[in-house]
Formats: sequence, structure tokens, C-alpha cells
Amino acid sequence: MNRTTTAAITAGILLATLTACSGSSTEDKPTTPATTAAATPTLDAAAATQQCVDAIAETISNRAVDFDPENDSDPKPPECDAVPEDEYLDAYMDGLNQSNRDALQDRQEQRDKEAEQDQ
Repeated sequence: MNRTTTAAITAGILLATLTACSGSSTEDKPTTPATTAAATPTLDAAAATQQCVDAIAETISNRAVDFDPENDSDPKPPECDAVPEDEYLDAYMDGLNQSNRDALQDRQEQRDKEAEQDQ
């Protein structure tokens, strides 16, 4: 993500520099948004990363009961093929956190149901 942010900032600075250095003209020129082209790949990359995170969370949530994190490893979901290798670890950790939050929420809902039944 740092590369994407750096590239976006660099592109913005370059665009501002070129705009400031260009000569002013009285001709009416059509203006086109400079961010349209860059925004689409970013959204696609973000959507691909989120799909990867969701797939990892699902994989972790469906681990076998005898899964041993010291010796076993999670398979890389096919949804993660579009995520660059240098961003996969971040996606994996986000998926792990998402899986943990979901499990905690499920457990809390179970506790709430049990408390209602006890009353």
C-alpha cells in the first residue's frame, strides 16, 4: 500500500508542477479529471485485497479442530492470486483479525442467548 500511496502523491505533485509551469492561455481548453484513470486501478486493487482478506478469514474460520499453528499452515486461497506477494502478509493478518472478531462476536451472541434462557 505504501507504493500506491507514494505513487499517487508523486503523480499529484508532478501534475501540480506541470500545471504551474505551463504557460497560461486564453483559449478554452476542456478539463478532464486527472484522478479518474488512477482511481479505477486503486479501487480494483482494494476490492481484490478485500476479497482475499474475506477468503483468508473464511479459511481460518473453517480450520480443522486438530489444526496446529506451530506445524500446520493455511492454504493460500485462489482469491489471493491477484494480491501482490509483498501485500499478502498484510492481507493474511487482516483476515486473521477478521476471523477472530467474527469468532468473538459469535461467542458473545451465544452467551447472550444462554443468559436469556437462564432468565
